[in-house]
Amino acid sequence: MPHLYSFLRKLSVFSLAACAPLFVQAQTPSNEPEDADTISVLPLEDLRVFTKAYEHIRSSYIEEIDDRTLLEYAIRGMLDELDPHSAFLDASSFDDLQVHTSGEFGGLGIEVGIEDGFVKVISPIDDTPAQKAGVEAGDLIIKINGTSVKGITLSDAVEKMRGAPGTDITLTIMRKDVEQPFDLVLTRDKIKVRSVRSDIVEHDFAYLRVAQFQLRTGQDLANEIKKLQKINSDLKGVILDLRNNPGGVLTASVEVADLFLNDGLIVYTEGRMHDANSQYSATPGDAVDGLPMVVLINGGSASASEIVAGALQDQNRALVLGTRSFGKGSVQTVISITEDRAIKITTALYFTPNGRSIQAQGIEPDIEVERVKITAVQPQADITEADLSGHLKNAKGGAEVKASDRGKRKNELHERDSQLYEAVNILRGLHLFQKAQQAKAEKELEKSQAAEQAAAETTETP
Repeated sequence: MPHLYSFLRKLSVFSLAACAPLFVQAQTPSNEPEDADTISVLPLEDLRVFTKAYEHIRSSYIEEIDDRTLLEYAIRGMLDELDPHSAFLDASSFDDLQVHTSGEFGGLGIEVGIEDGFVKVISPIDDTPAQKAGVEAGDLIIKINGTSVKGITLSDAVEKMRGAPGTDITLTIMRKDVEQPFDLVLTRDKIKVRSVRSDIVEHDFAYLRVAQFQLRTGQDLANEIKKLQKINSDLKGVILDLRNNPGGVLTASVEVADLFLNDGLIVYTEGRMHDANSQYSATPGDAVDGLPMVVLINGGSASASEIVAGALQDQNRALVLGTRSFGKGSVQTVISITEDRAIKITTALYFTPNGRSIQAQGIEPDIEVERVKITAVQPQADITEADLSGHLKNAKGGAEVKASDRGKRKNELHERDSQLYEAVNILRGLHLFQKAQQAKAEKELEKSQAAEQAAAETTETP
């Protein structure tokens, strides 16, 4: 196989030539002789092992495989062994990455990774077939259409789950606290991810849901905030919901954090290459004028979500509530290899303003609250003062509340979303505390002014 040996020899020479300038740039000034071992050269013995294995596969495998395909497999293998987020991108994969950042793609609407050889669900995306079918963060997909996925690459698993809208796919799921694997049948659809949703909960609190960080997420969130402020100009707090948000575009996360910060560091990255070392800081202006704020996270909050939560937590701008986040603290860069192929490779780690690394650790919430189903305890008494015959009316003319009227509110927030309910309670408590402090300060000011006025009148008396 002389053509391959020739290619590898040229590659070895190229590697030596390409690494030398980097070595010179990296070394510290010294009069000592250069250590040749520090210059990276492809090891000849290992190259022989590779070429022997390559030739045996090429000549002995039961099916004939062309050189281009085998070399592509070799590249894929190198990247797959680095970390779960580095990958080889062919034309199709690169297009998928582009539409993913723009918010529209085909498939199930599920963010996945690899764990113990199986496909692990990082989070289902809102309003997609995966979310509607009941797929949950932390689920392990062990079979796709009855075929085991043990040992396959992440890109191959994603490709198997992609397909024409309207076609069905069966996923076999293993879930924590469920004894046996079970099947879920999903119907593929055209996924159009709405990055930002908003609402006003409990009359006075802005609820901002970011499902994924896309190119326009920062601007979309700013528009949603303005919309809520027009509906209620006297908002008392803000809830930023990043639960099951798998991340996305780094710059979008910086823009989102910047909306709530006036200054200070948001995130910084560190890597081996000079270009991988960056800092991102906030610009003046808080879109919600310093309103009390709670950020919701859980085990499905990853990457860009963790950047936002970590920044607002470190800058003491918000309380973080929920459960520990996923722990993806790495940055991937897409590098073009040819016109239609590229590699996505991990080039840096990112750190919160206080220098915390989120990698494999996640963001720990300030207040840990599991999402649970809450059932109200029924009161023992089924009668109140208002139920008694001949009871006195309310002295101020207030509306009477009988036992049958209590607990009638439908679709209670604590029944729908216990974590959101706790966030609202915290914001309501902060608002009441601030209101009490303000009232106390006003009374003390009035008292001080009255004392000054009395002192002035005493001084002016002839």
